[in-house]
This record gives sequence, C-alpha cells and structure tokens, in this order.
Amino acid sequence: MTSIDTEQSILLIPDKAKLAMQYEMDRPSYEKTLAQFLSRVEKVLKSTELRPTLKSRVKGFDSYYAKKLRLLKKAWTEKTQPLPVNDVLAMRIICPFLGDLSIAEALLRQNFEVEEVERKGAERSFREFGYESIHVLVKIPEDLLEHCKHLERNVIEIQLRTILQEAWAEVEHELVYKAEFTPFDEPMKRKLAALNANLTLSDIIFQEILEFQTKLNSELDFRRSSFYKKIEEVADGVSGMAQPGPGTQSTNTQSSGTLSSADAERITKLDVPTYDSYGLDGLMLAALEAHNASDFPKAIEIYTQIIQIQPEKEIAAVIYKHRGMAYFAQSEYREAMNDFSSCIELDPECYKALYFRGVTKMVFGDYSGAIGDFTQALEIYPYHFYSRYRRAQCYWKLGDQVEAKADCDIALRIEPDNAMAKHLAGQIKDKMASDFF
Repeated sequence: MTSIDTEQSILLIPDKAKLAMQYEMDRPSYEKTLAQFLSRVEKVLKSTELRPTLKSRVKGFDSYYAKKLRLLKKAWTEKTQPLPVNDVLAMRIICPFLGDLSIAEALLRQNFEVEEVERKGAERSFREFGYESIHVLVKIPEDLLEHCKHLERNVIEIQLRTILQEAWAEVEHELVYKAEFTPFDEPMKRKLAALNANLTLSDIIFQEILEFQTKLNSELDFRRSSFYKKIEEVADGVSGMAQPGPGTQSTNTQSSGTLSSADAERITKLDVPTYDSYGLDGLMLAALEAHNASDFPKAIEIYTQIIQIQPEKEIAAVIYKHRGMAYFAQSEYREAMNDFSSCIELDPECYKALYFRGVTKMVFGDYSGAIGDFTQALEIYPYHFYSRYRRAQCYWKLGDQVEAKADCDIALRIEPDNAMAKHLAGQIKDKMASDFF
C-alpha cells in the first residue's frame, strides 16, 4: 500500500462521535417520516384483499455505523466507490402466502417510485442455507424529504417476505449473522440447508393449497348460483306444472342445455377420475367442474364414487346434498329427494337440504310436507328468506291466507324489495279482501 493510498483511507474513516451526534439529532425526523410513509403503504394494501403484517424501524446508530464500515472496507478492497447505507429507514411487509409477494410488489410499483429491486437468496442452490426476501428500494416522496436531510440515499427499504421467510430470517440472524462464526461443519450445514428447504417447501405447499381452495370456492359459488336459479325457476313454476310421478321428468323446467365451447373443452379434458389418482379433494373439484359445466351425469358419477369411499359423516352429508342438487338439475326429483333426505339424516342441522327437499316436495304437490321441511329449516335458521317465502307460497296453495300473510310479511322484513314476495303479498291481500266482501 502506498502512502497516498493510506492517506486516502484515513480521509474515508468517519468521525464516529460526530456522526453519532448528528444521527441522534435526526432520528426523530426519520421516525416521523417512516411512520407517515408506513401509513401510506398500509392504505394502499388495504385497497386489496391482502392482509399482511407491517413492521418498521429506524436503524440503530451502532448497526448503521457497523454497516458503514463494512461498505467502506468492501469499497477499499475492490477499489470502488463506497456504497451508501440504504436501509436507515426500513419496513417489512409480511404476507401469509408466496403469491401475495408479487401482488404487494406490483402495488408498490404502481403507487411509489421504485428505484431498485433485489431478490435475496434467489441465487442460492437447494444445498445452501440463507433467508429469501424481496428488497424494494422506494424513493422517499417529495413532501417527506425535508425530514431526511442527512440520509446517504433518499430511499426507504421495503422487505417483502412470507411468514415462514420472516421466521427463518429471525432465527438465521441469531444463529449466523450475530454469531462469532458461521457453521463450517458439513453436517451442521446440511441441517440448516434441510431446515431452510423444509420452510421453502412449506411455503410452496401453502400456496398450492390456497390456489386449490380458491378454485374450489369459485366452482362452489358458480354451482350455488346456477342451482338456485334452477330451483327457484322450478318452485315458481309449480302452480302450472303437472305433478310428475316416479321416474317422470317435468317438461317446463330448464334442461341441461347446450354446452358452451369452453364448457365442452373443460369436460373433454376431464378424465374419468378415481380416488387413487385424485384423492378426495380432487374428486370433489372434478365433480364441481362437471356440475358447473352442466355435465350432470358426470358429476353424479363422481359424487357416487365419493359416497362409495364411505367418507366421514360430515363429508358424506355434503356430497349427498351436492348429488341431490345435480339430480334436481336433471329434473330427477325422486333421486334428488332421496339424496336430500340422506343429507338430513347425516346432518339434521343442514337447513339448506331441508329447504331443497321442501321445494322438491312442492314439485310433487306435497305442500303440507313442504311446509314441514320449511318449518324445520326456519327453526334452524329463522332468517332464511326463501324458506319463509316458500312456506308462504305453500300456505297460499292450501288456502290458508292468514298463515301465508304472516310468512310473507316476515319475508318482506328480511328482503323488503323482493319482487316475488311483493307479488305474493298483493295476491294474498286481494284474496282476503274479496273473501271479506
């Protein structure tokens, strides 16, 4: 090292006491800036379905000074200009799932000026240990810069991690970063690598489960809305419907219809599933996909496979209800009635199955039996509009205007703007008025 180099290195050495005094004077302003910025980030994230945990901190002076010296040493060794300390102001966005991280990153890019993104740990092989994290450097907004006069770089570091990545980072910080030495024993390295791999795999599995649940719930929502449309069409058409006998099908209900090209393609792709290859959840999803594509025979076939597996009572009740809905969609009302009854036998508190069976009884003209089912459903869940409204319909069909009016009035308290209930209320009012005169 030449004497010139030595003089240059001395000039680069910061005056710790002077630096500490300035740093502590600036610290309240840094904390105020970070608090305001965190509030803005929180507002942005709340505009979505993300529900992360937010943490923030202003770097302690000792930690700041130690990092500054490390960066100076690195620059001196590599004969480069020293890098600034970027993380004096820092915050973390900790999300439950891997997929949330990309959403959070996109939101930061959309709402703030991002200067740099670093993906920590992305370069490591599966044999290495170390935490993974996305580090986003966001430029401090102009209106907050006045509080940050002595920062080396006007940025806030935002770390994006999953809950498991955060857990690993905290533990690794204690075991490795703050330790006197890092593990050099090969068995110990393998243990740490295996632990990190397990956490990473857990993150991946959690994400896969979330995506499966999202798809399953989407299929359930679609199936539920389409079935309710069918069941209400049938119930509303009862008054002009010939009562079907065993094995007959109604002619004035909606048939399975013509499949769209998208639905046809989805069914074509759907193999004949088995429990061994799909598992219980996979069979359920396959059944719902077929059900939603109006391929009711396929859906019934898969629901039947699940029942034959003899799952737990709670699961079997759900499957019987779904299969009953598929039978009902095909206008196979006897089979639907049997499945709804099986569901109720396994789960007596299932008010929806009682409601579905009540509507099915209406199809056969068994209004007294339907009233019994609707009454049971309302004992379980008294706020169910359709059980209340359909029971009013049944009383109306049986000529009991007083009970019909009582139920219709309550139904309109639940849904004041419902056109069907308003119409029925008008009919009851007119009938009672004509009977009076």
